[in-house]
Amino acid sequence: MSDRQSQTLTEYPMATTNLADAQFYINRHLSWLKFNWRVLCEALDQRHPLLERVKFLAIYASNLDEFFMIRVSGLRRKLAAGIVEATALDGMTPAEQMAAIRRELLVQLAQHADCWRHDLLPKLHDAGIHVLDYRDTSETQRARLREFFSREIFPVLTPLAFDPSHPFPHISNLSLNLAVVVEDPDEGERFARLKVPDVFPRLLPVPAETPSPDEGERSLETRTSTTFVWLEDVITANLDLLFPGLAAVHGYTFRVTRDADLEIDEDEASDLLITVEESIEARDFGSEVRLEVDRAMPARVREILVNNLRIAPYLVFTMDAPLGMSDLMSLTRIDRFDLKDAPFVPALPAPLLVEDSLFSAIRERDLLLYHPYQSFTPVVDFIREAARDPQVLAIKQTLYRIGPKSPIIDALMEARDNDKQVAVLVELKARFDEENNIAWARALEQAGVHVVYGLLGLKTHAKMCLVVRREPEGIVRYVHLGTGNYNAVTSRLYTDFGFFTCDPAIGADVSDLFNALTGYSHKVQYQKLLVAPGSMRQQLLMRIDREIDRQRSHGDGYLAFKMNSLIDPACVQALYRASQAGVKVDLQVRGMCALRPGIPGVSDTISVTSIVGRFLEHSRIYYFRNGGEDEVLLGSADLMQRNLDRRVETLFPIRDARLRHALLEEILFIHLRDNMQCWRLLPNGDYERRVPGEDEPPLNSQLWMLEHAGYSE
Repeated sequence: MSDRQSQTLTEYPMATTNLADAQFYINRHLSWLKFNWRVLCEALDQRHPLLERVKFLAIYASNLDEFFMIRVSGLRRKLAAGIVEATALDGMTPAEQMAAIRRELLVQLAQHADCWRHDLLPKLHDAGIHVLDYRDTSETQRARLREFFSREIFPVLTPLAFDPSHPFPHISNLSLNLAVVVEDPDEGERFARLKVPDVFPRLLPVPAETPSPDEGERSLETRTSTTFVWLEDVITANLDLLFPGLAAVHGYTFRVTRDADLEIDEDEASDLLITVEESIEARDFGSEVRLEVDRAMPARVREILVNNLRIAPYLVFTMDAPLGMSDLMSLTRIDRFDLKDAPFVPALPAPLLVEDSLFSAIRERDLLLYHPYQSFTPVVDFIREAARDPQVLAIKQTLYRIGPKSPIIDALMEARDNDKQVAVLVELKARFDEENNIAWARALEQAGVHVVYGLLGLKTHAKMCLVVRREPEGIVRYVHLGTGNYNAVTSRLYTDFGFFTCDPAIGADVSDLFNALTGYSHKVQYQKLLVAPGSMRQQLLMRIDREIDRQRSHGDGYLAFKMNSLIDPACVQALYRASQAGVKVDLQVRGMCALRPGIPGVSDTISVTSIVGRFLEHSRIYYFRNGGEDEVLLGSADLMQRNLDRRVETLFPIRDARLRHALLEEILFIHLRDNMQCWRLLPNGDYERRVPGEDEPPLNSQLWMLEHAGYSE
């Protein structure tokens, strides 16, 4: 970090009138790296079951891949454009940010490699799960692996020579490769690139010493095994079959990460779906933003790669562990439940246990689901029941990240088969889900569903489903609003809220918003919803100012926000103003946070915590005490410029007093009191793990939620 980034609390001024001063902001990229470091700390945490620790190690690596593809690529573009002035809230230039990122990563990557080699790998071995170096396999096993290589892998491999008659080959994004050095008796040392095929498991099962009677000629990758060897090691050990007649053959792994941030000129796009498809194909040809090489690679081979890829030295990382460690996630599929978190069955809220129809239950009262502690099934059932109910006239829904084999898609198609009017907004630009969403969009269109792709220049991130039903008293709108995606898979991994209501005002708001998405509308003011882009930021700032006024007049101002990211300058400055006025502010920000808490005269009444645990904290809660007239908003929006200015987002109020009480007392305040999986943000941007105080009982909020089925009513 720069000197400014590492200031201590006592070095800050006691007060300031310029809340936009760079010293009061944490760099967003460094803040994100601190989040990923907290993920890495879960892999280091001995309290977790062994395979859960492996999972966190793999997630860290996967997160880092995306960080380079999106965030580092953006900084690299600024450097390439010759931008030398400060471009960040914290006053750092692109070059300063890139240097700080590298310094932080060198420390983290050393921890990551050490965790694997000296902690997890030996413990897996002791538990009966073996990830072997090739040289540690027996002679018989190596013979059987060579046979498998000859039969299955060899035909797939394509070595590409690099010499005056062969140009340096293109290296696709995130592909694992071998830089092969061969000694030709006639020509001397030669170089070739060999791509490690992704049609085989990265962790290849090691065959038994003696084949079982029923094994026959089965491919090794289909066998049930707890002993593995890295695929690239098997290839390297058998390179002589690919390069016969050469005196010596050596292979060294490397990996290239490319800029994968799609740039879509929507003004020039005549067909957005086709334009997005073309942009996806271009990902493998984006600029190089990282080169990872194995530590065993000789300097001369590394220089060949660096020179031909034309990659800057600060983007080259020498790794002490296998490359592409996200592939370790495959180990978590081993049936060793003694090495995993205990399974649980999501609960159902009490009203859904007594009502046969979701429509009847929603007519009785608003319903709230807290996933994954409470089941996602009612969300699917809501759409499925609407699809089959003869009184339902129309279904409208937004889809952002849908997931494979989606029961939501099946229900929407069934609704169209039953002659309902079905309109779906599929967000094609949901990063890294574009291909999946394109496939679903085409499938829905073929089923006769009205499919739209959103508004020009905006991503539609709001989570909404509207069901229009004819009832004896007239048309009734039933609404589901959420903080997370309509994805049955991630609903078991992410913490999110789902809210059902037939409140006429919310129903009218959602209808108006769908009309704005599918037609033409400049509506910005809604009865109960806060909508972005438009008035969401303004209305949030107004509520913060209201709390400031309350503090000045009565001394009881209080704000508590739980979100994924806090980056928006206007919102950060409003929270600083609230603190200067004496308002107590509790923030729980899972990921990036630009705000520095604990600065005397600026943010000394603000606390910032972050929970990283078994489930990804994904829900957003905005609580304003409002002089005892509690106001609670849930929704899809974080306090970031992209959410408030460049995405369609919603925040919705919880008006039911029972639900509001449960949200505060049994969810938000429990999370804020967590002292087992919680980290406290310090003024200098570092985090420290919160531990129970002397007279404070231990509290793991996620475990508490599992034990209490989310919340009670």
